[in-house]
Amino acid sequence: MSTQKQKLAQLRKSIAPFEKSDVKSSIKQIINTIPPFFLLWFLAYQSLAVSMWLTFAFAVVASGFVVRIFIIFHDCCHGSFFKNKKANQILGNITGVITMFPFEKWKREHSIHHATSGNLDKRGTGDIWVMTVEEYVAASFKERLQYRLYRNPLVMFGLGPLFLFFITNRINRSDARKKERINTHAITISVVALYSLIIWMIGWQAFLLIQAPILFVSGMLGIWLFYVQHQFEDSYFEDETEWDYVKAAVDGSSYYKLPKILQWVTGNIGYHHVHHLSPRVPNYKLEEVHETTIPLQKATTITMGTSLESIRFRLYDESKKTFVSFKEVKHLLPKAKEKLEIKNRRASLQGK
Repeated sequence: MSTQKQKLAQLRKSIAPFEKSDVKSSIKQIINTIPPFFLLWFLAYQSLAVSMWLTFAFAVVASGFVVRIFIIFHDCCHGSFFKNKKANQILGNITGVITMFPFEKWKREHSIHHATSGNLDKRGTGDIWVMTVEEYVAASFKERLQYRLYRNPLVMFGLGPLFLFFITNRINRSDARKKERINTHAITISVVALYSLIIWMIGWQAFLLIQAPILFVSGMLGIWLFYVQHQFEDSYFEDETEWDYVKAAVDGSSYYKLPKILQWVTGNIGYHHVHHLSPRVPNYKLEEVHETTIPLQKATTITMGTSLESIRFRLYDESKKTFVSFKEVKHLLPKAKEKLEIKNRRASLQGK
């Protein structure tokens, strides 16, 4: 084993002691997260009689708690929130209803994401769509247009939450097993039943005025967090033959340094490099792992300010090992078009 691989193996080993949940910490997080969300929802409803802006303000704050509830759901999917598998399953399904995420479906897709993150040969499950420069240049006009629309901030963060909550999370994969299919439908039925009950109690107008901004803002924040923590300039991507799990975790996931209040709201998920290295570490221990493990402190650090730069990172350049913008590869498209026309002419002549 090479020296580099020995260091990486030792790094994973040093985190092992943190891969144990603490019941008191887990229960404390449930108490300071879920009840406050319902309280904020109630206050948003009560404030309808006072001011629409006050209602919206309560809804926006509540959306932050939805993000935090999702982190609990996320840990349950990894089996890291409680030691007991059944407890993770029960809480995962409850928080899945609140956040509109199917437990079994997302658990499997997210585990695939962890097992393939940064692997250029295994993209497409549980991750953001990334094309390499070579793929983009060789793609048809239709494929390039689809990709550009997908990566457009207005589409990704504007339409993305709606697509995620009402389409992606409601449809099973073609290879889903029976248990996963049943769970997806059960979560959807539970959401419909819960929403119907609330609408019956307060009316559809009041429900939409509160729940719509909660879903939209929380969805937008969730997509942003997922996007920015893998889409930074020198992120890690390699072919299957060169891909390494530990390097993909440490070099392909950023440390998103957020203000303390936002770090709390997002359940420490900013320590994404730690989480990818060891998904079994509960969210409330991620900061401790980062602070006590010196090699992890060398991970790419981004702030709220520098993270905005990731918006212009659209394509991955394999030759330079970095993300580039559409503008930077624009000059390559005419040559690609010319090559395609020559290829088509040759094929046409051969056909004759």
